[in-house]
Amino acid sequence: MALIPTCNKQGNLALALILGYFVYLLLGATVFQLLEKQAEEHSRVQFQMEKLKFLQNYTCLDGPALEQFVQIIMEAWENGVNPKGNSSNPSNWDFSSSFFFAGTVVTTIGYGNLYPSTVAGQVFCVFYALLGVPLNLAFLNQLGKGLNLHLVALERCVQRPGQPGKVVKTVTVTLFLTSGTLLFLVFPPMIFSYIEGWSYGQGFYFAFITLSTIGFGDFVLGTDPNKHYISVYRSVAAIWIIFGLAWLALVFNLGTTLMEKLLHLGLHPARAVRLEEVGAVSKLEERPNQCRDRHRTSRVYDDYSG
Repeated sequence: MALIPTCNKQGNLALALILGYFVYLLLGATVFQLLEKQAEEHSRVQFQMEKLKFLQNYTCLDGPALEQFVQIIMEAWENGVNPKGNSSNPSNWDFSSSFFFAGTVVTTIGYGNLYPSTVAGQVFCVFYALLGVPLNLAFLNQLGKGLNLHLVALERCVQRPGQPGKVVKTVTVTLFLTSGTLLFLVFPPMIFSYIEGWSYGQGFYFAFITLSTIGFGDFVLGTDPNKHYISVYRSVAAIWIIFGLAWLALVFNLGTTLMEKLLHLGLHPARAVRLEEVGAVSKLEERPNQCRDRHRTSRVYDDYSG
């Protein structure tokens, strides 16, 4: 009979998670539509006007010829060739860029701006990811354990005699989150903004989208043909991504644990109240015992003095 309430609680929790998940998706879809649809319409109208101006200035071209040229540009972009510049643009498949691409494969970021175009490269990518993704997860797991050890060591350093455990944990987690945010999300966008010519907001957006493995591909390092990048730039960025993934994974785990606790409290507030009542009752039960012990001691003292 005790299994029925447990099943009901788990069912309520699962239902709340499902409803919350889809409500969150619907909310995100609504906000993105409100923010982006008008800008998309503006870009579309502007593009059509530019095409008409181009045809008016170059009367030797007709509409179908221009559409064919636009299709060629789109195919070149999809194959990883930047239409801007000339044939002397840096290769997308030099060792540094290939190392960066390999990192995006095993970390499942997948920006989408670059991918294998040959059948041999596509087949190799499949088997490379089959082994590389589990290897990357195991590696990130070890990095996470190392960060946890440093977190425990930091907690011991912060611990002072007589301090409550909750206060120490709160201070430790705050230091961990602050240092990691500065190291992976605040300072790197400054470097990216300087090198790539982005605004700081764009650099911050790129950093989070990358480390969270969302990887839209709208901002990618080292792809501007008008800039000269050092050869190790993208390789160093790949190392930053790997360590940033481990840190952000711990942050997400912490957020998941906190969210589950809040969800449990929201679904079962009476349980938390009962726990507080049990604690209060246990304290009240201790007090009469202490009073009885004191009463016995006073009686012994009176007998001895009498």
